[in-house]
Amino acid sequence: MVLWTHALGVLLTAPLVLPVYAEPKAPWVKGPGYKRPTTRRQLEISQWKRDAPWNDTDSCGTGVSNYTIIAPKKNIWLGLTPDEVAAVSSFAYNQTSLNLTAAANATNWDNSLLLVELMLPNKTDALNYFDGGGAEPARYAHIEVDHRASDEPAYLDYIVGPLPISDKTTVEPLAYPYTKGRGIAHNYDADDDARNDFMNNFGAELADVTLALWNGTAMGLDNDTMSIWGIDPLWQEDGRTISWDGFWNNNNDVYDDSTLLPLGLYLKSDITGRDPSQWSNKGVYYNGIFYDTIDDFKTAFYTPGFQSYGPNEDELWGRTDQEGPINPTDYQYPPMLIQPAGQRFQVDVQEQYVQWMDFEFYISFTRDTGLKIFDINFKGERIIYEIGLQEALAHYGGSDPVQSGTAYLDSYYGFGPYAFELVNGYDCPSYAFYLNSTFYDSDTTRTHLNNICLFEQDAGHPIQRHSSSQYVTITRNILFTVRSVSTVGNYDYMMDYSFYTDGSIHVTVRASGYIQAAYFAMNEEYGFHIHDYLSGSMHDHVLNFKVDLDILGQKNSLQNVSIVPAAVEYPWNKGKTRNTMKLEKSFVTTETGIDWPYNSAVIYAVVNKDQPNKFGEYPGFRVLPSTAPVHLTVLGSSNLENAAHWSERNFWVTKHKDTEPRSSHPFNNQDVADPVVNFAKFVDGESVEQEDLVLWVNAGMHHVPHTGDLPNTVFSTAYGGFILTPLNYLPGDPSRQTIQQARINYNDGNVTEVVTFGSETIQPDCSVDLRDSFTDLWNYTGDVVVRKFPYDPNDPFFNTQSIVKKDLEEETF
Repeated sequence: MVLWTHALGVLLTAPLVLPVYAEPKAPWVKGPGYKRPTTRRQLEISQWKRDAPWNDTDSCGTGVSNYTIIAPKKNIWLGLTPDEVAAVSSFAYNQTSLNLTAAANATNWDNSLLLVELMLPNKTDALNYFDGGGAEPARYAHIEVDHRASDEPAYLDYIVGPLPISDKTTVEPLAYPYTKGRGIAHNYDADDDARNDFMNNFGAELADVTLALWNGTAMGLDNDTMSIWGIDPLWQEDGRTISWDGFWNNNNDVYDDSTLLPLGLYLKSDITGRDPSQWSNKGVYYNGIFYDTIDDFKTAFYTPGFQSYGPNEDELWGRTDQEGPINPTDYQYPPMLIQPAGQRFQVDVQEQYVQWMDFEFYISFTRDTGLKIFDINFKGERIIYEIGLQEALAHYGGSDPVQSGTAYLDSYYGFGPYAFELVNGYDCPSYAFYLNSTFYDSDTTRTHLNNICLFEQDAGHPIQRHSSSQYVTITRNILFTVRSVSTVGNYDYMMDYSFYTDGSIHVTVRASGYIQAAYFAMNEEYGFHIHDYLSGSMHDHVLNFKVDLDILGQKNSLQNVSIVPAAVEYPWNKGKTRNTMKLEKSFVTTETGIDWPYNSAVIYAVVNKDQPNKFGEYPGFRVLPSTAPVHLTVLGSSNLENAAHWSERNFWVTKHKDTEPRSSHPFNNQDVADPVVNFAKFVDGESVEQEDLVLWVNAGMHHVPHTGDLPNTVFSTAYGGFILTPLNYLPGDPSRQTIQQARINYNDGNVTEVVTFGSETIQPDCSVDLRDSFTDLWNYTGDVVVRKFPYDPNDPFFNTQSIVKKDLEEETF
């Protein structure tokens, strides 16, 4: 099949597509000695490639422009090198005050090293280096210690430096970035092994019931068919630590659908302290009835007339493979993105510095929140010092205690360790450019390959067009995206930072994966009945982003331009009142939280009042939601208490402080009443007029799962985001710069002139080699999903499949 596309002036050649031969892709599915068979389809494609017409003609993209560049300054946010991590780890192990045990030998009563990563430099020091001609900021490491050699286990933050290690290097408790006054949080996960045994004992005690109800058991045995896990965070009630746990059917194969298999039986436990002999069961909940003891529940169960329901079972409905009749046209290869003239952006891979059109910036990656971008310049001027995820909240609601008691703060699990290799041709276009990231894990540095992709694409609609009786003018909408995907438990979060030629930046987060569902009984007010005994458990996704805008310097204000109805008596209307609308302009004066008003009839923009343009307007960048704005529905969450006040409004404005670098902390879920970072303390009434401002912007969605969320939630509706776009910042639309536009003049049905502004001179006159667009998925290096249920930060890959060896570059200290 040969297609000629006049828009590109290139020959596109594509094969006849034959039926797909389905095979497992993961090495652990194949098993020892597995060898992929050669299929008839592969033989035919191989023959087609040899005989393809591109072998007789020159291919596009062979004259790729130089895409390397040298960053103007060192990336001071890049992270520690493996050598630095090794040196810091060795230094920490030699500190008797820390009393560390190597991860491989650590027990539940030993201290271990959880994290070694760069302590991001303060903005004050960074700008002195970038703008003031100062020295590169001194490098420090941030380490986290899991302190378990105590009756009061805790997570502790320390700062180590300056680096490199010398006689001047010290280790000190890290305090200044935390509202608590010290980086310390109680560790309620220190005895997870004992807690699992504790719950499995109850599973054994209830085995007669679970066998009768569901023909299965959860006793901690290899042949168990069920698991017991529950709420996050744990509850603190009157000085006692309370857990609610539910029974869940296990998945039978590689499909990770266990969160679709609740069974509707729940146990309340008091797990205060570290002595399991003092722990106890405090009740059972089933089918809307609470029983004070297990014996009470079993007595009721064996009483005639006891009402029970069946199980949610692991069957085909939970699998993500192709299912149902195939539309005949689906056997044709679908449209694809191509890059006919090669890469049009430049990258310093070592410094992770990027230039595209009038944008340039540095990329950073952290354990807690993954991808961040620093020092974004547009047309040679810094517009953003920092933009990146701070925290991701998934707050559930339901009639049962597990759903009602769950509010995940996902930076606890981490976005960085679970940002694995992207699937080329699916997650990103086949021509995308890839970067790697590294993270610390159990005394090793691990590298995840190809887990950040960078690519250009056509948006599928023009950025500008206009037609009249004499001409039409139109401009391609080309955007540049930096993308990463992190699988945190059951959800896959796709993070996009997209840049446009008009100066706009779109931040988008999409969520897919398996929902955490509820048992259907008594849950009508909290979700739809979506399968046999399954309810789609309602929940809010709220993801908080830090946006540190610097508009023509650090002294900025937040302008509020409200669009309001008005009744106006104009001098030209003979005293009659006309109903209309007008603008009311003002400025936000103090730190505060802001919700988008009804009808979104407002413009908020960070502007510089000291540098008005020639028309007297203040130049700035506007912030606006790209989807329905979101904040947490729950008021005064019983689960979160003080751990996530940032989630309560659509966005916030505060004065920048080096002591307030992040709105959350990965261990906020451990001490919700007294978290390490209490965002409410950021908002303390300080002036935000012509100050260095930070916006804390929420994106996300209110998710009420329905049958279309089975087996997986889809990206097409489960997404949120916001836009930063110039407002009176430039004299006109900067997208006029591009030559990727055309004007067609016409008269009486005839074209009289075509103006392409030079773009006709760069149209490829060649065939596109589609072989480069077909990805060999057998080269994918692995796929690991971390479970939240249970989760041990000392063993973050517990109960998950291993990444195949070639996915990791490890250095042991």
